[in-house]
Amino acid sequence: ELCCKPLCLMLADESDHETLTAILSPLIAEREAMKNSQLLLEMGGILRTFKFIFRGTGYDEKLVREVEGLEASGSTYICTLCDATRLEASQNLVFHSITRSHTENLERYEIWRSNPYHESVDELRARVKGVSAKPFIETVPSIDALHCDIGNAAEFYRIFQMEIGEVYKNPDVSKEERKRWQLTLDKHLRKKMNLKPMMRMSGNFARKLMSKE
Repeated sequence: ELCCKPLCLMLADESDHETLTAILSPLIAEREAMKNSQLLLEMGGILRTFKFIFRGTGYDEKLVREVEGLEASGSTYICTLCDATRLEASQNLVFHSITRSHTENLERYEIWRSNPYHESVDELRARVKGVSAKPFIETVPSIDALHCDIGNAAEFYRIFQMEIGEVYKNPDVSKEERKRWQLTLDKHLRKKMNLKPMMRMSGNFARKLMSKE
């Protein structure tokens, strides 16, 4: 899997689902066979049984979307870990939990493919929460590189505001004063880095904010 990763990332970046599936199908078949088998080894005169467990970390967001059958990054359903829409995410910046799973994505794909309730396209899309292709690799839901970037940038965005207001001198300030710090920072970022103010931090905003510049 690791040796295929650079090629997989390239194909995922180009949204070439069919080619990616064709390349990885033999690998996935082998992995599934290993997951369902046992290795017997004699150690110290005792026969021991081992199982194969595969874990993946640091998946690229576009790769996760491709292999889990999710819509592209421009989708209304913005997260690979939960079912939040852009509107829901903008109204709730804090409380989210991991709710997606490979099994559930497979079930949603079958609903998308067969449309058992004879729904319209919009109704069907709302039911499957952004699943539009058959998932073919199980990725363990965990924070990916994009979410790390956003988390780091959000924290530094907050720190920059506190530095502007010199909060270490006066920690008890009003909401209006903190809002003024944010406006000052947004104005500076717009002027120096061409970053426009936004309600919820996106990956592109986060990556540019955390760049060397």
